[in-house]
Amino acid sequence: MSQSERILGIDPGTVVMGFGVVDRVGSQLRLVDLGSVKFQASKDSVQRLGDILKAVEQLLDQFQPNSLAVEAPFFGKNVQSMLKLGRAQGVILSAGLRRGLSVAEYSPAVVKRRISGRGAASKEQLSGFLHSMFTIPDDPKRLLDATDALAVAACHALTLDRAEILTDAGAPIAAKKSKAKGRNAWSQFLAQNPDRSV
Repeated sequence: MSQSERILGIDPGTVVMGFGVVDRVGSQLRLVDLGSVKFQASKDSVQRLGDILKAVEQLLDQFQPNSLAVEAPFFGKNVQSMLKLGRAQGVILSAGLRRGLSVAEYSPAVVKRRISGRGAASKEQLSGFLHSMFTIPDDPKRLLDATDALAVAACHALTLDRAEILTDAGAPIAAKKSKAKGRNAWSQFLAQNPDRSV
């Protein structure tokens, strides 16, 4: 197993942004901190992006993580909310990339599946699993967005751990299957079946 790795997990938001920090030493995870940052809802959305950037940079300075893991926004019905959340996520990812960190994003379903074993787990079930993994301070102000961010950090740590176990065992990491469609798929078909071309 590798040396210690510090992971900053972020649950993006344009009004409240959650964060969770874990240290991973071998297969052991230790909670460093979690909390949330509130932004002024009265500011316009572009100004809040600047506030989000400053807040993320402060977290990066304070905790000095090796990796940044961000929850990808789920697709909802409100297009404006999705757009704002996507912009916030882009600012957060860019801040990590600019620092040269290892950066990853995970959908809510992947986070739930990695932590609880079920992609459709409820927030309460996810919180229960997190409480069994970590000693989380009982502070209502820190929960919700903070525990979501902690789940993202833990998900990333468990993903790294799984990849290391497979690598150490000599197992190749499976490449994602290409879902080639359209012109590429047709070209591949014609190349494999030259007698079928017109």
